[in-house]
Amino acid sequence: MVASVWEWLRGKKPLVDAFFAVPILLIAVPTLLGGAYGMGVRWYALLTVLLTAPLVLRRTFPRSVFAVVALISFVQCVVDVQPVQANIGVLMGIYTVTAACSFRWGIAAALVGLAGASMAAVRYSTGADERKYAFLMLTVLVAGVYLLGLHMRTRRAYLRSVEERAERLERERDNEVKVAMAAERARIARELHDVVAHNVSVIVVQADGASYAIDTDVGRARQALETISSTGRLALAEMRRLLGVLREDDDAGAFAPQPGVGEIDDLVEQVRASGLAVTYEVDGTPAAMSEGRQLTVFRIVQEALTNTLKHGGPRVNVSVRLRYADDALEIQVADDGRGAAAFDDGRGHGLAGMRERVAVYGGDVRAAPRPGGGFEVVAKIPVREEVAA
Repeated sequence: MVASVWEWLRGKKPLVDAFFAVPILLIAVPTLLGGAYGMGVRWYALLTVLLTAPLVLRRTFPRSVFAVVALISFVQCVVDVQPVQANIGVLMGIYTVTAACSFRWGIAAALVGLAGASMAAVRYSTGADERKYAFLMLTVLVAGVYLLGLHMRTRRAYLRSVEERAERLERERDNEVKVAMAAERARIARELHDVVAHNVSVIVVQADGASYAIDTDVGRARQALETISSTGRLALAEMRRLLGVLREDDDAGAFAPQPGVGEIDDLVEQVRASGLAVTYEVDGTPAAMSEGRQLTVFRIVQEALTNTLKHGGPRVNVSVRLRYADDALEIQVADDGRGAAAFDDGRGHGLAGMRERVAVYGGDVRAAPRPGGGFEVVAKIPVREEVAA
């Protein structure tokens, strides 16, 4: 409530300035009723109003208001009219110009105030000592008001810099969140590509086999349809898990673990069920790897087998080998299919996805047709962070 009222008042500068000018009028009332230092009541009231009324706009037009108040006070001193309470408006003008305008304008306002202090000391003092004392007091008063305005100006500049820094940090945080979201969406897109491309390739191969065998071998056709059904359910489950990450209103929920090296056996059996002859070998002692590295190994094998299903041609043999060394894991997927003669529609992103995944861990990928025919994918992934570094 208080904050909202303060924000509303910050937009109503004349109203706030009028609130601070009213006490000057109230202080002048007793003097006005008591004779006004020998001046006529009308002249006293007119001078008080002329000095007080511009203060309503002192923060809206600080330099203009100070010029008006200073000019009225100058004329008042020249014609030898006694000072009134409303002459404090000169000090308010000095403070406002110093606090709201540039440093040079603040210095100019202070110099005008010092000039007015000299004129007032000479005009309204009788003896030399009294003039020196009056000038000293007025100078201290002007200097104090100037320093107060300078302090307020510095404080406001500091607060503005803090607010700008907070806004900049907020923008940078939002940008970092957007970058992280874009990276996450790109990762999910790669995951979807791996899931959809592999499983759809299996489904297509099985569907073709079922269409050929449905008239001659009903049992084989039924087996192919069962493989299509199980593969479709698996693909649907994985797609639901990945797309669930994109749901902003669902922060909870249990997700299935990411596949790793241990799931390569199931992947190979699934590909064999589609009619592709696959051999799987593991050399060396399996090293302990993070889930991210294991997921990368699984996706590379999956993508390579998917490419063989799509482009290898009929009666293709493919071998999958994992070779564990002391500091790295080598993945080799080689087939004896069409190789360089395979058709490429230019729409695939599998090889690029492999390179991106392996590059995260400081590894490299080589994918190219084999000299004697077929295609080969060889990837090397460091198994320890210090090796990648």
